[in-house]
Amino acid sequence: MAGTDSVDDAVVDVARPTDPSDPTALGALRPLASTEVAVTPTFLHREVYTTRGLLTVLTHEPARDAGECAIVACGGAMGGVLGPGDALYHRLGERWSRRGVRFVRIGFREPNNLDLCAHDLACGVELARNAGAQHVVVMGHSFGGAVAIRTAVIMPVSVVGVVTFATQSAGCEVAGALAARPLLLFHGDRDELLPPESSHVVAAIAGHGEVVMLPGDGHLLAKSDDIIVERLDEWLAGVFVPAV
Repeated sequence: MAGTDSVDDAVVDVARPTDPSDPTALGALRPLASTEVAVTPTFLHREVYTTRGLLTVLTHEPARDAGECAIVACGGAMGGVLGPGDALYHRLGERWSRRGVRFVRIGFREPNNLDLCAHDLACGVELARNAGAQHVVVMGHSFGGAVAIRTAVIMPVSVVGVVTFATQSAGCEVAGALAARPLLLFHGDRDELLPPESSHVVAAIAGHGEVVMLPGDGHLLAKSDDIIVERLDEWLAGVFVPAV
C-alpha cells in the first residue's frame, strides 16, 4: 500500500529496500490464535500465539478521542513490559493516553533474538497504525534500544522518532539510516552493564541525537523516572507537533 511501511520475516534486513508488495509484519507473524481482554476500559491485554512463541501486547487506549500519534515500547534482552525505572512504561502509558496518544507495550516472543524482536516491535507499530496512528515513536531499553532503532529504519513512513534507555551499541550499526528523524538517548553515568559511551556511539553513527546523562544512575535507571518523564514531555510534544 502506498504511503505505508511493509515488512516481512526479514524485518531487520535493513540493507534490503522495503517492497510494497511484501506482507505486513502482522501478516508475516502467521498467528495460530490470539485473545484479548479489557483489564480496564482503557487498558487492553492481548496475547498472540505463534509457532515462534507468545507475543504479548499491552495497550493504553486514549482516554479521549485518539489522535494520529502513538508510542510503542519494548524491554531489553530478558524481555518484560514494564520498562526501566519504577515501571516507567506503565507510567508513560497512563500519562500519554490521557493526552490522546495510544501507548503500546510489546512483550517479545523470543527475548534476545534481535531479528524476531524487531519483527515484534514492528507488529506493535502496525497495530498502532491500524488503530489510526500516522506518527509513531518507538522506545527500547538496553538491548531494546537496538530493536527500536532497527525497527525505525525498516519503517521510515510510520516511525517519526526513537527513544532509547541505556542502549547497547551492538545492532545499532544501521542508525545512520534514521536520516534526520529525532533521536533521544538516556543513559546513567554509572551504568554497570553498558557504559555511557554506548549511547554516544549510537548518536555518532546516526549523525545526530541528544544524549541525556542521568547522574548517579545505573543500567536500570532506577533513580531517574521524574527526570525522564519531564524531558519526554517536552521532546515528544515537539516530535508530535502539530498532530497533538
